[in-house]
Amino acid sequence: MLIVALDPPNYVDVVEWIERRYNELKDIVQGFKLGLPAIIRVGVETISKIFKEYNGLLIADLKLADIGDIMALTASILKEHGFNAVIAHAFVGYKQAIDELSNVCKKEGLKLILVVSMSHKGSEEFLDRHLEGFIEVARIAGAWGLVAPATRPMIIKKVREVVDSEMKILSPGVGVQGAEPGTALCHGADYEIVGRAIAYADNVRQNALKILEIQRQRAAKCRG
Repeated sequence: MLIVALDPPNYVDVVEWIERRYNELKDIVQGFKLGLPAIIRVGVETISKIFKEYNGLLIADLKLADIGDIMALTASILKEHGFNAVIAHAFVGYKQAIDELSNVCKKEGLKLILVVSMSHKGSEEFLDRHLEGFIEVARIAGAWGLVAPATRPMIIKKVREVVDSEMKILSPGVGVQGAEPGTALCHGADYEIVGRAIAYADNVRQNALKILEIQRQRAAKCRG
């Protein structure tokens, strides 16, 4: 299962850049993730117009980390503009934070995805030391999914051993950051998130199809 991160580089027509990749990939991937580089530069209204006919996962990756009121308000605004999933950090805790965000997500029909570990080395300095606590926050909140890094598959395996199959695991870090396609899936992830290896390629669709085929082959081998 493949989600493409659309983080446009500098010195491009951002709307054209996103639209082209959306149109080339919408029928073969399971979702798109848009973060601060895209949302700051064109705004949620423009993004909502580009994706207005899309029925797959449309994830707002703002990595929310604030008091509950602010995160809840942000989630409501994102829902108004067509997003159906939102990413927040679990480290802010449950009370007066993730609890309020979770309540709004349930009310608005948004999928709540909580970061419990990240794909860069710095995650080992703090986040990974509190992995079990972050998973517990997600469990209490009734989160739809968790973010765990494809770059450290044993973290994914550990998360999957704790959470039931109904909670999805989304794994970034495939491609440029070093993880091979299909590795996260073989360790318990439900989705692999790929950014630059697809979005920055000369042939976007061809690269996506190649990664999908590698995923399929690797998953078939490791899952029997």
